[in-house]
Amino acid sequence: MVTEGQYPEYWEADVILRDGGTAHLRPISPSDADAVQAFHVRQSQASIYLRFFTYKAKLSSRELTRFTQVDHRDRVAFVITRGQDIIGIGRYDRLDDPLEAEVAFNVSDHHQGRGVGSILLEHLAVAARENGIRRFSAEVLPENRKMITVFAEAGYEVKRHFDDGVVMLSFDIDPTRKSQAVMEAREHRAEARSMAELLTPHSVAVIGASREWGSVGNALLEHLTDGGFTGRVYAVNPEAFELGGMISHASLDEVPEPVDLAVIAVPQDQMDAVVDECARAGVKGLLVVTAGYTDDDGEGLTRQRALVHRARAHGMRVVGPASLGLVNTHPDVRLNASMAPVLPERGVLSLFSQSAGLGVLLYASAHRRGLGVSSVISAGNRADVSGNDAMQFWEDDPTTRAVGLYFESIGNPRKFSRIARRLARTKPVIVAKSDVTGLQLPPGHAVRTTQAPAGALDAMLRQAGVMRVETTEQLMDIAQIVTSQPLPGGSGVAVISNSSALGKVVADGVVAQGMTVAHRLVDLALDTGLSVALPALTTAVTDALADPAVHAAIVTTLPARGLTADAVAACLQRCAEVAGKPLVASFTGILDQRLQLDGLVGTPGGGAGTSPGREPDGPGSPLRADPDAGGTHAAARPDPGAPATPGDAPEDADPAVVLPLQRGLPCFPSPGAALTALGAVVRYARWRARDHGDFTEPAGVDTDRAVTVLAGVRERVTDVELTRLTPGECAALMAAYGMRLLPSVGFTSVEEAVQRAEELGWPVALKTVDEHLRHRLDLGGVRLSIEGPDSLRRNIAQMERVLAPFGRFGMEVQPMAPSGQACTLRAIEDPLMGPVVSFGLAGDAVNLLEDWAHAVPPLSSGDIADLVRAPGAARKLFGYQGLPPADVAAIEDLVSRVALLKDNHPEIARLEFNPILVATSGLTILGAVIDVGNPQRRTDSARRAMRD
Repeated sequence: MVTEGQYPEYWEADVILRDGGTAHLRPISPSDADAVQAFHVRQSQASIYLRFFTYKAKLSSRELTRFTQVDHRDRVAFVITRGQDIIGIGRYDRLDDPLEAEVAFNVSDHHQGRGVGSILLEHLAVAARENGIRRFSAEVLPENRKMITVFAEAGYEVKRHFDDGVVMLSFDIDPTRKSQAVMEAREHRAEARSMAELLTPHSVAVIGASREWGSVGNALLEHLTDGGFTGRVYAVNPEAFELGGMISHASLDEVPEPVDLAVIAVPQDQMDAVVDECARAGVKGLLVVTAGYTDDDGEGLTRQRALVHRARAHGMRVVGPASLGLVNTHPDVRLNASMAPVLPERGVLSLFSQSAGLGVLLYASAHRRGLGVSSVISAGNRADVSGNDAMQFWEDDPTTRAVGLYFESIGNPRKFSRIARRLARTKPVIVAKSDVTGLQLPPGHAVRTTQAPAGALDAMLRQAGVMRVETTEQLMDIAQIVTSQPLPGGSGVAVISNSSALGKVVADGVVAQGMTVAHRLVDLALDTGLSVALPALTTAVTDALADPAVHAAIVTTLPARGLTADAVAACLQRCAEVAGKPLVASFTGILDQRLQLDGLVGTPGGGAGTSPGREPDGPGSPLRADPDAGGTHAAARPDPGAPATPGDAPEDADPAVVLPLQRGLPCFPSPGAALTALGAVVRYARWRARDHGDFTEPAGVDTDRAVTVLAGVRERVTDVELTRLTPGECAALMAAYGMRLLPSVGFTSVEEAVQRAEELGWPVALKTVDEHLRHRLDLGGVRLSIEGPDSLRRNIAQMERVLAPFGRFGMEVQPMAPSGQACTLRAIEDPLMGPVVSFGLAGDAVNLLEDWAHAVPPLSSGDIADLVRAPGAARKLFGYQGLPPADVAAIEDLVSRVALLKDNHPEIARLEFNPILVATSGLTILGAVIDVGNPQRRTDSARRAMRD
């Protein structure tokens, strides 16, 4: 909750509008009075009448004071600015009912239709919920259809009625699945549109273009023009009249048309002036190649943040700094605004790289393998445009079939998980992220550190269906399969080889990757010459792929006399295309020559890629692809002014984008690399085909009651310290989410203990309150099944003697619970990942072996089932060693309630239920610890904001 009168700076946010432009949202302040008056004066008479129900040419000083002086609790107002101008104002005022507030908006006539009202509503709802408000109401004139539409399309259950010629609207502002889906859909369209502006420009200006050969500015200009960019290219350099055969302009002001994309390669000390120049010229996006923002211990990062803020405030996205560039191979665009000397071949793989150096490796690996690409984004320092933005665009991009991303860090894992999960359901997503970098902070990357448990990020990636790898080479190994082969329909693999020893090794590798050997043919005779060997190979492979139990095949061969790798590969490619099943090959020992056939490449030191219509391009050079072969869709370049662009598909449209495969056969220099890549693809196909379950809210949840309990606790919360809930508060909060804590009562004397036990009912358990000993039966911290007063007195005396070496601790008594398997459930609010839920079996499994499973809410029923079954010790829940199975359904129900509690209440910093005794029917929560802190700005909250 905001302290009354204190300016809530953390409410400020950069936002993306519906058309892909950016703006800045912040709480209003008294200094905005003149800007509010200027905003009002610019409005039409009709707009003023719809807002105030009357016309007023100017606002009075009293009205300006009331509108701009708010307390940020009972009265909150936001403004959205573009440059120095206000383009939208939204506010709420708390009514007599402290749970309800009246909300109102005013959007500039010149910026209506850009989603300003929807953004204001989202941010006002988040602020209101933080301040304990649960409902919004509004009075709207019947003719104000635009504002009525904003409320109706927000996803809330809006109630309306007419009263004295005014439409009265009211609705609860607690997030619902529908409202969250609506917000995510608007966010998706806006972010995809902003990326379309960057990747499909009609005009590009290179600022810092130079005639000096070898300079960055010279190379960028040359690559743009040599790549055949279909738009207009302008060179901007005040010290040159002619550059690259074109007239050089001293500034953007001299460029004869609006510029969509500015490629900036100037020294840092000129950046502010260049960004301001771009803002005045109406540039839509900046590609900043200039580096050096990580060289001076934080000062560069401060300048970088200022650069991004300056650009966003004027509606511009920023790629970089230290970006390697942007590439779009679509024939209607042919954009090579990068340091790559030639435009890559056209394909269906899109690549994102956070690091410029690793971007070079990605590009080189794709080029070496002959893998064509659709688009490439090098984010450099990733100060603005991120992998999340790129995925939003690629989800709807009709030229992208698969996505590969390299990260040094993930700035917003929770949002990444949400977007990647949606994207992975239609297109493979491959992420290379080394363990060395993890979630750490590389220089120049403004990412908050994490407190999440080890393994949480990997669990999140698996939950999202992402194929995680360690290196760029592994990324490309998988990419060459998913771009050229259909997904396998199961895990049955045929192993075919001309060596029994090699075939056995490969078969063992198939099993090690979690697949099954459904067909095995070894000692295939291939040294009988082409005329005999190839028909025999064709028959063997065709028969294997025709087996319904076979879902994929791997063919691995040793050198054979008279048999060339390219002849074998061509034969295998035809077999795979006829069967419609994935096939990979490994030509062990002979992949030292280029395989020159239609659609196939084999290269030393890497796998083989796929690219349509291949021809030799000279001795020793990579094969070039015919961009018009291979049958990929030739979609027209998105027009930013048109009503339908990538990311602007109707909300009810089928999200699946079906692209034909690039022709080719994935070939690998070793069977191990082939098996690792194929295993990842099989696991992904299994994830994609499975039933992921539903997002359903468990019965008996009273969110308002939980808010009331937490509001009382938050009054005791300090700025940095956590506040622990009392046993009564724990029980009340848990009860609001349909969970029951077995009561326990402390005591200060033996006779008080007897009295408490009588009230609870015999038998009882005796426990120390020390958090490390209260669950340790072996150390004497717990005594069970105490039947009466005399037994309780003896046990108290014995426990005091046993625990004396550890110190003096308080004790408590608790009713005995039905016996069962002890489990533990934790949930934290991580500064970076948001809520993280962890599950394990209590005791040594988690305490010594760290046998935890993790997941990031919101959790579907499928996610919950996976979480409960993921720990290695989870077998004990399913009738292990003849024991009766535990009530797994009860565990899953409890996990769903904890996940929802944690998702709804970020102020819950830490929650632990330990132990949870799971019987054959039902479960009992014996211990609960809940800590509350100041609500943090969750990285993926219910408001549409670009990351800081």
